[in-house]
Amino acid sequence: MPNYIITLKLKADKYQEDILNKRLEVSRKIYNACLGELFRRFNNLKQSKSHRNALKMNKGEERNKKFNELNKEYGLTEYSLHSYVKPMQKHFKKSVDSQAAQKIATRCFNAFQKLISRQASKVNFKRFGEMNSIEGKSNKTGIRYVNNHLVWNKLIIPVIVKKNDMYAHVALNDKVKYCRIVRKLIRGKYKYYIQLVLEGIPPKKYNTETGEVRHVRGKGSIGIDIGIQTIAISSKKEVKLLELAPEVNDIEKEKRILQRKLERQRRANNPNKYNEDGTIKQGNKEKWIVSKNYTKTKNQLAELQRKIAVIRKQSHDKLANYILTLGDNVKVEQMNYKGLQARAKETTINKNTGRFNKKKRFGKSLANKAPAMFLTTLDNKLKFDDKELKKIDTYSFKASQYNHFTGEYVKKKLSERWNQFECGMVQRDLYSAYLIMNSEDNLKEVNRELCFNLWENFKELHDLEIERIRNSESKLISSMGV
Repeated sequence: MPNYIITLKLKADKYQEDILNKRLEVSRKIYNACLGELFRRFNNLKQSKSHRNALKMNKGEERNKKFNELNKEYGLTEYSLHSYVKPMQKHFKKSVDSQAAQKIATRCFNAFQKLISRQASKVNFKRFGEMNSIEGKSNKTGIRYVNNHLVWNKLIIPVIVKKNDMYAHVALNDKVKYCRIVRKLIRGKYKYYIQLVLEGIPPKKYNTETGEVRHVRGKGSIGIDIGIQTIAISSKKEVKLLELAPEVNDIEKEKRILQRKLERQRRANNPNKYNEDGTIKQGNKEKWIVSKNYTKTKNQLAELQRKIAVIRKQSHDKLANYILTLGDNVKVEQMNYKGLQARAKETTINKNTGRFNKKKRFGKSLANKAPAMFLTTLDNKLKFDDKELKKIDTYSFKASQYNHFTGEYVKKKLSERWNQFECGMVQRDLYSAYLIMNSEDNLKEVNRELCFNLWENFKELHDLEIERIRNSESKLISSMGV
């Protein structure tokens, strides 16, 4: 059964906010205690002879089975951590209930699991004030939503549900699976919310003026070629080449200004921490001096980061809703964003200038535009209609190299943004999206017959889109090649 989340604001008094802050701080201490215990158990495991022998085994089922047995033996399992957290919860029983404590342990274990499976390079302890959410396991005990109130360990806080918020009123008719309390720093002040995880699919949104359903789902195939900052969309109805989250760009300038200001203040406050060439002194253990103006700038930057995250999410939601009005059979060629985010390993020299090339790659653009987050958003919306985002086999498909007229694969440089055909020039990303749209059911090859049948319609829509982009007053991204 699918789930969705609705977030509602809490109408908390000052003393209730203090209680919530105290309980979040207790939760942080429990989390750090669990993480410290996991590190201790993991170190004991690594020092054992059984672990060294398991590492020498050939990769396969037997080796994995051995590691699972060792994890159980040394207490590196979720349920063993639940047992560890039990006496701690009894000590803090006035603040944190047993289900919330188990959820904290699970959260800690999931983070540590990424370290064990090498999906993460390290796991950090949470500093003071960094624990901003806590959740329960059901709506029967512990953290509960009852009659428009948050109820938790004798704490009862009203939940704000606006009269004109029809979406919230309809959503609250669904069953509440469990609740989550979230603290957010907004404009320098903490605001408190309850997130209800509801069973079912989100209610449909209606146009308040006409009463019609918004974002009516379409039928048919859609091909998506997503890059770092752009997305190419191909369907029978429309062909589009768009920038991901363009609203973020203007705020990004303000962010850079604040980051530079913060760096200047940090250096002015701590001249002894830096060398003459501007680098940080190694081995200097003096305490960093933090001024009031530095803290003020840091809070301004945090607020700006929050705004960017909210605007980016809204932009992704709008784009995902638009795509789903074009069709329901969505196919995409996914990129390895983690690889693109990492710095280049090899040191190269620029042939023209003779200088070393920067090892930075696309980390900043990926952080601002979040293409992987957009694909997750799109996939989640498809799941509400019992569909899923189909990912083509990149290695066998090779959308950027294929020519459906000749049936051949031709490698192109990244700088080549156009394909030359007898009928005219076609933008590379849009053509890739068109090929992806016309892929076979196995998602490994192109259906050439379908490409020929739909070509005239695609070319007409393609030319209209290129004309729209060229007449646009907004600044274009260079990778579009328009």
